[in-house]
Amino acid sequence: MFDHLISRRSLLVGAGAAAAAAYAGVPGGSPTAQAKAPFSKTQAPAFYRFNHGKMQMTVVSDGPLPLGDPSGAFLGASKEELSQLLTDNFLPTTNAVLDQNVLVVNTGDRLLMIDTGMGTSTMFGPTTGKLLTNLKAAGIDPADIDGILATHAHSDHIWGIMNDNGQPNFPNAQIYISQADFDFWTDESKLSMTEPAYMKPFVEGARKHLLPNRDRIVFFKDGEEFLPGITAISAPGHTVGHTVFMITSDGKPLAAIGDLTHHQVLLVERPRLEFAYDTDPKQSADTRVRILDMLATDRIPLLAYHFAWPGYGYVSKRGDGFRYHPSPVQWEL
Repeated sequence: MFDHLISRRSLLVGAGAAAAAAYAGVPGGSPTAQAKAPFSKTQAPAFYRFNHGKMQMTVVSDGPLPLGDPSGAFLGASKEELSQLLTDNFLPTTNAVLDQNVLVVNTGDRLLMIDTGMGTSTMFGPTTGKLLTNLKAAGIDPADIDGILATHAHSDHIWGIMNDNGQPNFPNAQIYISQADFDFWTDESKLSMTEPAYMKPFVEGARKHLLPNRDRIVFFKDGEEFLPGITAISAPGHTVGHTVFMITSDGKPLAAIGDLTHHQVLLVERPRLEFAYDTDPKQSADTRVRILDMLATDRIPLLAYHFAWPGYGYVSKRGDGFRYHPSPVQWEL
C-alpha cells in the first residue's frame, strides 16, 4: 500500500512539473499557447450614454486638449501650490490636459448638440478634432442634428461647425448662441489686436464659422426657455456671453456648464483662481462661485465640457471651495 502511494504521488508531481515546463516553454514540454499578443494602439470609441428623465444624453469626445504647464493657464497661485493640488489628486504636474465633452441631447423630438469641438484646427496639438469620428461610432449622423447650442464662441466650442471646404458639418442644424458673444467674437475691429495673443486667431475662427451661417443663427436671452426643456442661464466672465444650459426633463434638471470651470480640481477646489483665456477673470470667478454654489446647494447634476471624461457628476461645498464627484456609470439604459 505504502509503495502504491509513493508511486502515485511521484506520478502526480511529475505530471505537474511537465505541465509547468510546457507552460513555461521549457524544451521537451508539450506545445501550448504562450498568451503573447502585440500591444493595442487604440481605445474604444469615446462616447457615453445616460438617461436623464425622458431624455437620453450621449457624451461624445472631441479628444484631449493639452494646455502645457498648468501655471501658464491657471493664475493666482504659485507653481508649487498648483503642483501640490494636482499631486494630491494623482494628476500630472507638468501638463494640464482638458477633455472636450460634447453633449448630444435626444429630447425625443429633437437631436441637439452642445458645442462642436476644435474641428480640424491643431492650435492645441494633434489630439483634438475627434468629434465626427466619435459621432459616427455612437451611431449619430451629423445630418440628424437639429440644433447646435454654443455655450460661447471660443475655438474649442464652435470650430467644428464648418469643414475645411467651407461647408457645414451639420447641414440641418440651427445654431443657438448669445448675441453678446456673436457680436464680440465676429467684430472685425478686433482683428488688429495683438493682446491677448489669442484674440486675432479666435476672432478669425469665429468669423469663419459663424458669419456664413448668419441666417441659421438664433439668439437666446438670459432665463429664456428657448427650446422645450432647455433654458439659457447667463454666466459671463469667461466670455461676455458665456452661457450655461439647464436641461430639464420629467422635472429633473441637468446643467451643461460649458467653461464655467475648466478643471475638476484647480478651479473647483480653488474657484477664485483665474484662467488665462477669460475675457474678464474677476467676473468669471464671481460667476463660477455663484453657479457652483447653486448646483451644490440644490444637488443638481452637471456636465462639464472640460472635466475628466465624461465630465458628468456633482459638486459639493468644501471649505471655501467645492469638490467634484463623478457620477457612477449607467450600465443599463
